[in-house]
Amino acid sequence: MIYLLDTNALLFSLADVKSLSDKARNIIETEENLCVSIASLWEIAIKQSIGKLSLSMTIPEIQSECYSRSIEVVPIKPAEIEKIKTLPKIHNDPFDRLIIAQAKAMDATIVTRDSKIPEYPVQVAW
Repeated sequence: MIYLLDTNALLFSLADVKSLSDKARNIIETEENLCVSIASLWEIAIKQSIGKLSLSMTIPEIQSECYSRSIEVVPIKPAEIEKIKTLPKIHNDPFDRLIIAQAKAMDATIVTRDSKIPEYPVQVAW
């Protein structure tokens, strides 16, 4: 099974492990097929630049940490962007919509605490 970490799950795993659910922590600590979208790194950079996130790690440091934890940083493919058009209009966050489209394309389970994502036809773990 492939697990795609949502931005919140990645951030909690980096800086606030206690905010992860037991199930999410277990997945992150034990599963082999973990990945995170490059969109999550983009979202983190935006939040850092506007003062909504005080994480002191740089994007290259986050990427390096993902690499050291065997979390693959996956690129965004045009077909995944196209898939966004077919998603129901439940979530307005463009990063979450992209992560949902990527998870569908990859047949991955999204690790997230976001309460709107389970409303989509996608597997979610928390």
